[in-house]
This record gives sequence, structure tokens and C-alpha cells, in this order.
Amino acid sequence: MKTPFEAVALEYGQYKTPRVSVKGQNELAQRIVEEAKKQGVYVTEDPQLLALLSRLDVDQEIPQDVYTAVAVILSWVYWLKGMQPGDEKK
Repeated sequence: MKTPFEAVALEYGQYKTPRVSVKGQNELAQRIVEEAKKQGVYVTEDPQLLALLSRLDVDQEIPQDVYTAVAVILSWVYWLKGMQPGDEKK
């Protein structure tokens, strides 16, 4: 049996902590990734983080035990975009 393709998107900037903004499997997951790339959103593949985030509901804040993993990804995105923390609120 084939493992489903999954995607989870986080939203950060309007909230104190990142939240799950959308998630899906298979065809919906593929559309999420394609739209993210089309919009210039950076996409990373981290199976362990995906396993944790996929348990959350849409609009749910990420739990404290994944702060570090998400912070690493966010710092990578900031660096790639030449941003500083707080720029996302502008």
C-alpha cells in the first residue's frame, strides 16, 4: 500500500505563533505545494516535522515541542529572502 503524499502549510506573521493554515493529502497536497511555489513560498521536505504537524487541525497553533524545528525552517526562509524577524508584519 502506497503512503499518501501529504502537505501542511503554516501561517506566521499575524499571530504570535505559527498556525496550520491548510493541509491535505494526495491531490490536494500536490495542489498546496504547487500553489505555494507559484506564490513564491518556500517549500521544505521534513518527514518528521510533517508527521507532527499533520496531527494538528487547520487554524491550530503549533505545539511548543515543535517550536525549534519550525524556528529552524523559518530562519532558513528569512535568510533566503533576505528578511529580518519582524519584516513579515510590514
